[in-house]
Amino acid sequence: MMDALAPQLQDIPGGRLVIVSDAWFPQINGVVRTLDRTRQELEKLGVDVHVIGPDRFFTIPCPTYPEIRLAITAKWRLPRMLDELMPAAVHVATEGPLGSAARAYCKKRGHPFSTSFHTRFPEYIHARCRLPTGITYAWMRRFHGDAEVTMVTTPTMREDLAGRGFQHLEIWSRGVDLELFRPRPKDILDFPRPIFMNVGRVAVEKNIGAFLDLPLPGTKVVVGGGPQLEELKAAYPDVKFLGPKTGEDLAAHYAAADVFVFPSKTDTFGLVLLEALASGVPVAALPVPGPIDVIGDSPCGVLNEDLKAAALKALEIDPMLCRTHAERFSWRVCTDQFVRNLSPVLESESAPVNAA
Repeated sequence: MMDALAPQLQDIPGGRLVIVSDAWFPQINGVVRTLDRTRQELEKLGVDVHVIGPDRFFTIPCPTYPEIRLAITAKWRLPRMLDELMPAAVHVATEGPLGSAARAYCKKRGHPFSTSFHTRFPEYIHARCRLPTGITYAWMRRFHGDAEVTMVTTPTMREDLAGRGFQHLEIWSRGVDLELFRPRPKDILDFPRPIFMNVGRVAVEKNIGAFLDLPLPGTKVVVGGGPQLEELKAAYPDVKFLGPKTGEDLAAHYAAADVFVFPSKTDTFGLVLLEALASGVPVAALPVPGPIDVIGDSPCGVLNEDLKAAALKALEIDPMLCRTHAERFSWRVCTDQFVRNLSPVLESESAPVNAA
């Protein structure tokens, strides 16, 4: 499918795909990794891909989350960028200032576009300021409502959003770098074992406290940064907080764990689950969207409302079962899905992007 559709992108005047995202480097998170790997896979096939992120704009820190920068000048500068690029297709990856500016641009010019639903912002916002999720979901339903297609990570998320009135939903799954994330020696961490690890953004919506409260043997390790880091370090002095890691360093830390504990109830997928499994590390998680789709009934992990019981049971899992399960997920397959989902955009009879 990709080999058929990649030329389709190139044959349209301009021949470019533009992805507009409020999440981009230097941020480190699953959305950025997903977009970057998709860009790389598309470029291997000759597609001219441009990612427009906050790094090209004047930004301010996001309230309550200063690590995220908001492109407040996007409304004025983004239209000029898109006019110059004349993209064959526009994908709006996020619902922030950049995504909103791209959506407004496409609507004004009658240019079809696609969107993706990466993050459960209603739950995130509710966790921070108690705003009812129904209000935020109504706004997000309107945001995505004009898209030709909205890409979601899993069948569970598609069912959930369809029940909330979202339309034109298609699956865009996730992959894992099987060369980078692989079983390795565990001696990089000299802590009492077993080592129970969590990797990701250290923020209230990730429910990390539920992991740190567990009475587990050995050592609890948290890899990552975020707005809750200092608070949790003070509250849990016995936990090893190692800060953000990237590349080979990150992969080596994954592989050093004995169990990966994932307490989040709000992730739409959980790319870190795949990275842990590819590293030969079994997963203990709650039976919620994300883990349900990634782990399911596979013997590579344990899903249980009792997270302690899940973590202890996961110690018994053969690491090779984890690696074998992860090998089912590739970025090439995910990119095939992404381009296939662009078909309604490419086939639309709407006006060209540079129309008045």
